[in-house]
Amino acid sequence: MNIKTECQNKRKALREHRLDKFWSQAELAKQAGIGADTVNRLENGKQNPSFITIRKLAKALEVKPEEIEF
Repeated sequence: MNIKTECQNKRKALREHRLDKFWSQAELAKQAGIGADTVNRLENGKQNPSFITIRKLAKALEVKPEEIEF
């Protein structure tokens, strides 16, 4: 698997974990303490997350960081 495909899969995983909780992007952002625009850019491949952002998202989603790290 190439790195581009892997990143796309992680973005998809981020979105799926969010939808499993029935959260909007704004709700995930609120729960993670980040901006809603950041969640949107991450899911749409316009931004790569920092390690800190990954940790915040994973904690909010109750998943391991490795599941959404890209």
